[in-house]
Amino acid sequence: MESRRTLTRPLGLAAAAATAALVLSSCSAGTGTDAGATAGEDTAIEDLKIIVPADPGGGWDQTGRALANDLEQNDLISSSQVVNVGGAGGTNGLASLATEQDPNTLMVMGYVMVGAVETNDSPNRIEDTTPIARLTEEPLVVVVPAESEYQDINDLVEDIEANGQDVSITGGSAGGVDHILAGMMLKNAGISADNLNYIPYSGGGESLAALLGNKVSAGISGVGEYAEQVKAGELRALAVSGAEAAPQIPDTPTLTEQGVDIELTNWRGVVAPGSIDGAQAEALTELVTDLQETEMWQETLETNAWADAFLAGDEFESFLTEDIENVNAILTEIGLLD
Repeated sequence: MESRRTLTRPLGLAAAAATAALVLSSCSAGTGTDAGATAGEDTAIEDLKIIVPADPGGGWDQTGRALANDLEQNDLISSSQVVNVGGAGGTNGLASLATEQDPNTLMVMGYVMVGAVETNDSPNRIEDTTPIARLTEEPLVVVVPAESEYQDINDLVEDIEANGQDVSITGGSAGGVDHILAGMMLKNAGISADNLNYIPYSGGGESLAALLGNKVSAGISGVGEYAEQVKAGELRALAVSGAEAAPQIPDTPTLTEQGVDIELTNWRGVVAPGSIDGAQAEALTELVTDLQETEMWQETLETNAWADAFLAGDEFESFLTEDIENVNAILTEIGLLD
């Protein structure tokens, strides 16, 4: 496995952004409003491409389409194009972003991709993208088919201890946050990672179909992806992974309330191509920041029960650097990496 790299914005982006700001300021001051308007138009974003590195139906897809809708409805852009590039925990989408020529492009990503890059040994790295903003976070939920014999999280864990890989857990792509939570639950119980039979899917719709068809023993995903089926009685929620109950399924206990000493939340954000310059990065960051401040986006967060976890620019870059290091350590600790 390759050594860890520090996340640095490509092409000296931080310095480039500062230089661009100085150039724009000088042009405006030296040549009047026409020059300033022209400079602004060079980085104005009318049309936006949003890459969703997953199949339709999951949390990344929900986030990307909500982002596109709210940007348009708030007249922050004229139009948007959402493109799904599924597979390999988002690393197929990451490869697509690496060759993207349109600077007005955002890719939805998050905790899942951080782990998938490591477990898939991806040649394309998050470190090679341009960090724009962290948007949301939400807890995970562990669910089982309604007919399951498991009544709480300890029933599931005890059955894995007794029967090993005869017990299957589905979720998102290998190495992602769902897979990590499954591994952490086994480690917490002193069960070898070899006992984990994890069945990954690239889209939330596929894992849901496997659960509803009783093809797997249990499933893990973001609360928002399974909440409606839980409320309809089609799935039973055993536990949520946050510090407190999730508002969509408030009667579901947390892992810690059931003696499982784990708290884990899934975050999502957006990055841009690594080839863009400082002014283009600043324009995208301002666009997403403007959206975050709208009433509509705050309503979208509330509707989906996504916590507002907004970080932009340098703060998001620092967060990413630390998260990549932490996820790598966790994957190694729970046996998903050598």
